[in-house]
Amino acid sequence: MEAAKQIIGKFNDAILNPAILVVFTLGFFLFVWGLVQFLKALNEGGDAKEGKQHMLWGVAGMFIMVSVYGIIALISNTFGLGIDPRGSYNPDMSRLQNINVGTLGQ
Repeated sequence: MEAAKQIIGKFNDAILNPAILVVFTLGFFLFVWGLVQFLKALNEGGDAKEGKQHMLWGVAGMFIMVSVYGIIALISNTFGLGIDPRGSYNPDMSRLQNINVGTLGQ
């Protein structure tokens, strides 16, 4: 079980958390780019629709990534998995001893 714990911890630290951070950062920069386009269009008297769309999608992307952290924490706390969305993995293995295999074949 220790090997599985280490694999999940490394996956969480090396792949999942950086991927969420990259997508959140892209959403933030999309929002900022949309804001720049919006302000530029307002200054020039043009149509600010494209800037508004970029800001909307940037905020939506950031909201989704924050929600992913919340969903991971909710699942971890509900099932006692011990997954910390900030990067550490400490599962509660005490209940593993209480699993009953059943009576197949008897």
